[in-house]
Amino acid sequence: MAGSTLIRPHGSDRLKALLLSGKEKEEELKKADDLKKICMTSRETGDLIMLGIGGFTPLEGFMGHDDWQGVCSDMRMSDGLFWPIPITLSVSDEDAKSLKTGQEIALISDETNEVMGTMEVTEKYQIDKGFECKQVFTTDDPEHPGVKMVMQQKPWNIAGPVKVLSESYFPTEFAGLYQRPEESRKIFAEKGWRTIAALQLRNPMHRSHEFLAKIALEVSDGLYIHQLVGKLKPGDIPAEVRAKCIDVLVENYFVKDTAVCGGYPLDMRYAGPREALLHGLFRQNFGCTHLIVGRDHAGVGNYYGPFDAQKIFYQIPEGAMLLKPLPIDWTFWCFKCGGMASMKTCPHKKEDRLFLSGTALRKALSEGSDVPAEFSRPEVLAILRDYYSKLDEKVEIKMHQFATGDASEKAKK
Repeated sequence: MAGSTLIRPHGSDRLKALLLSGKEKEEELKKADDLKKICMTSRETGDLIMLGIGGFTPLEGFMGHDDWQGVCSDMRMSDGLFWPIPITLSVSDEDAKSLKTGQEIALISDETNEVMGTMEVTEKYQIDKGFECKQVFTTDDPEHPGVKMVMQQKPWNIAGPVKVLSESYFPTEFAGLYQRPEESRKIFAEKGWRTIAALQLRNPMHRSHEFLAKIALEVSDGLYIHQLVGKLKPGDIPAEVRAKCIDVLVENYFVKDTAVCGGYPLDMRYAGPREALLHGLFRQNFGCTHLIVGRDHAGVGNYYGPFDAQKIFYQIPEGAMLLKPLPIDWTFWCFKCGGMASMKTCPHKKEDRLFLSGTALRKALSEGSDVPAEFSRPEVLAILRDYYSKLDEKVEIKMHQFATGDASEKAKK
């Protein structure tokens, strides 16, 4: 592993990457042709890739019942390893009935139909999905996107060690952005960084995110802007658009060579505090020493308090993981202060501050309305306006096709 000065991976002295290459990969792919095929959702596929690249070090595969139970109940696997969210693989009644302990299977992406890996089945078990949801998401409300994801899982889970054979489309579709932990660690080591703050992103980077990042840079050697390139909920900005926004912001408003951009292949779970812990855990594997935790980290709707994701880092046992949180208060533009500020630094009233929600921003951009310059840099807004204008054009084309019958004719063809 590059750079002995870097933080150790979680629960291990080295990264545990399960991705095969070369002749070993070719032989396993050939063997997979004759194995029973099990389809995985995009969430499960992303988890498998993280197992492959070492992002989920030191896990060796999907969790069995005792690990699932321990992680749900008190964020501990059966061997005592700290882990905040279950990493599981579900199958149908029919598949569960046919699978035998010790059997090898091929794991297939339901998006691409590609063989993603192989697995030796060591266990099959059923779970209380409602219990998992209440423990992980603090709710079993079916409107919560994470709850919905769990409740839609197939009725059985299977466990066992995996061999990973592909990273799917991520290395090509997000070339230059998608990174393995060994790659980010190499970059940090070459730069001589010892303290690295990770900024988790699933939205475009606006002035508030920029302010968080620059606060972190004041007390760190470098910044890792690490954005999710897996699936989001409907209405969120696509990864390729976010990447453009981040690139133009870093190029124009950050000191050269103080920030590194990377992408990782997970779907959002929207688990709030528990997901913040998972974000910290795998950022440690990527080489980061700190995770910036702002307002409503990994949250959705009103399911979590605005700073619950900060508080949970101080509720877990000391030494549960080496990475530390970098908690930062609610940030905004204050017209009286004449710049960005937070609740800790600004003495002024609510009416003196500029707050703009993601929902309000999307509405303004889609309608072509003005967005205050204090909320986002002009270069970022230009990229977002272009995206929304093209989105509106697509909607208009679809509506025209529907009105004229073109859509139904194309569907027939």
